[in-house]
Amino acid sequence: MKTLHKSNNKMICGVCGGIAEYFNIDPTIVRLGFVGFSIIFGSGLLAYIVAAIIMPSADSGNEVH
Repeated sequence: MKTLHKSNNKMICGVCGGIAEYFNIDPTIVRLGFVGFSIIFGSGLLAYIVAAIIMPSADSGNEVH
């Protein structure tokens, strides 16, 4: 079962990298999406902070495939 977690490929907290790994897409696309939501709707920054608090950290050796 695939789980959503923070990534080791991180710029700030690893949220965008974790989301990108979960959906198997480029992290840059997710990062640009968060910036876009922040500029257009003002909710991207709030969503990022909430996700950084809620998402578990990546466990390097305990992944279940």
